[in-house]
Amino acid sequence: MTDTRALAAQALADVALRGISLRQAMEQKAPQLRDPRDRALLMALLSDGARWWLRFDAALDHLLDKPLRRKEPEVHALLVLGLVQLEVLQLQDYAAVAATVEATRALKRPRLAGLANAVLRRWQRERVELLAKLDAQPQTRYAMPPWLVKAIAADWPTQQDGVLADGNREPPLMLRANRRRVTRDALAEQLRAAGYTADPHPWLADGIVLPHSSDVTRMPGFAEGLFAVQDGAAQVAADVADVRNGQRILDACAAPGGKACHLLERADIALTALEFDAARATRIQQNLDRLGLQADVRVGDAGEPSKWWDGQPFDRILIDAPCSATGVLRRRPDVRLHRRASDIDALVAQQRRILAALWPLLAPGGRLVYITCSLLRAENEAVVESFFTGRDDVRAVPVHLPVGQAATCGWQILPGEGDLDGMYYAVFERC
Repeated sequence: MTDTRALAAQALADVALRGISLRQAMEQKAPQLRDPRDRALLMALLSDGARWWLRFDAALDHLLDKPLRRKEPEVHALLVLGLVQLEVLQLQDYAAVAATVEATRALKRPRLAGLANAVLRRWQRERVELLAKLDAQPQTRYAMPPWLVKAIAADWPTQQDGVLADGNREPPLMLRANRRRVTRDALAEQLRAAGYTADPHPWLADGIVLPHSSDVTRMPGFAEGLFAVQDGAAQVAADVADVRNGQRILDACAAPGGKACHLLERADIALTALEFDAARATRIQQNLDRLGLQADVRVGDAGEPSKWWDGQPFDRILIDAPCSATGVLRRRPDVRLHRRASDIDALVAQQRRILAALWPLLAPGGRLVYITCSLLRAENEAVVESFFTGRDDVRAVPVHLPVGQAATCGWQILPGEGDLDGMYYAVFERC
């Protein structure tokens, strides 16, 4: 099948209705398209389809007499994409409708072509009143699951609308110059010479900002390992870790290796990159190889050091803890479709288990950095406060950044602040 919209409908049905990740769905479908323009359209349809599914899925309840989700999931997803083309991508009406109707035939559902045409035409006729209905509730206005809307309202009551809205805005493309091989300014100039709009980040020492996503593998310097893709909020880790030459460092839960590589670019250190999943550990090694860096990559459970630790304490420990990923919805829109409120307690238990297991591995005077890409206080302040309160071997290290706000313990960046992803940092030294 080479119809881009039909491929996108199949993939979106897998993501929204069958729990497949957006990355996996894209990897399965993109090779079927030879033209880069078709692949770009596929990615746009999939990303915005996942991002706005909860809005336009609800719209179809107003437009259809009988739901199609179970009996015809691909056609249901195709109709969501038809609305996405009209409202988000803002394609020409006649082109979006005609192409969507034609895609029903590529899906071998020609009998539903008339229904697809009728649904999209009805949307056009009743658009204003239907949009008003969708905008009346935050879950359909922002395409967020009700449990997350409620959680954000509880944790960020005065910033709720901004947080939800920023979870849907297109993020910039952010690169991290590999200072082992190039200066940031030289790399930015090289990119500009190749026709890219590339500006050094105003306060991140290695960051370069491009306004829109692009195929980074085609950029000058990628194959030579001059840079990596990494959001600015994640680049903060190297600053707060404050690594020095000769130190032993543990990056726990390290995949895909962005923070580990950044630390290795900053100083001559002995770094262990730990990852529970063997396939994801392979990605760490691939990134190290491309950037010309070396680390001890190990597969193991951060919560069970006896199975991988050599008994020598670490000067720095980074815990990029497994979390709800509610701070990175603008980059990973499928998270809102897959995460459940019931997941949070299990994640918190895992975060506490890892903290308890790794703190004893830190040398006196060493620094532990606890990180999540979550907006939820239950995964952030509540976790570190419950672990460190009452201990006599710990000192909290203040964190102050140009964007974000102080938490009761640590620092929280909300999505969109400084055009960064949402991320939480807390730093502790062992006395």
